[in-house]
Amino acid sequence: MHTIEAPDRCSYRRMTTDELRKCFVMENLFQAGVANLCYTNVDRAVVGGIVPLSNALELQGSRELACTYFCERREVGIINLGAAGSVIVDGTEHRLSPRECLYIRRGSRGVLFSSDNADSPAMFYLVSYPAHADYPTAKASLKDANKVELGSAAEANCRTIYQYIRPGFIKSCQLVMGFTELRQDSVWNSFPPHTHDRRTEVYCYFDLPKNGSVVHFLGEADETRHVVLKEKQAVISPPWSVHCGVGNGEYAFVWAMGGENQEFDDMDKCDLNKFR
Repeated sequence: MHTIEAPDRCSYRRMTTDELRKCFVMENLFQAGVANLCYTNVDRAVVGGIVPLSNALELQGSRELACTYFCERREVGIINLGAAGSVIVDGTEHRLSPRECLYIRRGSRGVLFSSDNADSPAMFYLVSYPAHADYPTAKASLKDANKVELGSAAEANCRTIYQYIRPGFIKSCQLVMGFTELRQDSVWNSFPPHTHDRRTEVYCYFDLPKNGSVVHFLGEADETRHVVLKEKQAVISPPWSVHCGVGNGEYAFVWAMGGENQEFDDMDKCDLNKFR
C-alpha cells in the first residue's frame, strides 16, 4: 500500500502537471499478479487494483490502517473490470463476471481474489471507506443495478448510470458505488459539472478505445486544472473539486463516494458561465 496526500483547495493552483498527477492520479493500479492498494488522506479512502493470476491474492491489513485484518473497521466495494473471477469472503465464494459488483461487510476476516483463467485474468477494482456498522456482504449483477438514463445527444453526454451500492439497493455505511457508460457519439461525463462538499468521489476510467484518453477536470469551478487519464487509471476528487471529463471515443468509468451522506443527488451544480 502506498499513500497519496491530496493538496488543499489553494495549493493545487500552483502545481505543475507532474505534481497534480502525483497528488490526484493513480496510474498503475492494475498490475499482473499483484494486489495494489493506495491510501489517501481524503476521507481515508483506500483505492485498489487486484489482478490474480495462477495464485489467489489476499486482501490484508497494513501498518497504514493500524489493523490486524483489512475489514476490521472498513467496508469494501468491488467491481470486476476484467474477465471472470471469484472473491471468497469468510469461506463463501462470490463469482464475479465482468462489470458485476460485490459489497464486503465490515468485520470480514478472510478475503481472497482469484481468476478463472490466468491468461485472461479478472481485474478487481476496489474502493474502501471506514465503517461504523456491519451490513451483509452482497453481490449484484448488471440486471440488479438501478439504471438511470441522463444527458442528451445535443450536449454529447448521453449516458447510462448503473447504481449498485446505495440506499434502497445494496446497503452500506457510507460507500456509494456504481459505474457510468457513455453512449456512442457521446463524450462528456458528469456534465454539467458539480461538486458535493459532503463527499469524496473517485473515478476509474475503463473500456477506452485503443490509444484512447479522457481529459479529466479537477479543482474549483472558476480555477480548473486537468489531467489526462488512460485505460484503468483512477483519479481522486476531494469534496471541493469538480469532477468531469471528456474522451475521444466511447468509454465508461466506475464512480465511488464516501463521506457525510449517501444521497446520490446531493450535489451542487456549477454555474457554467463561471466555469473556466
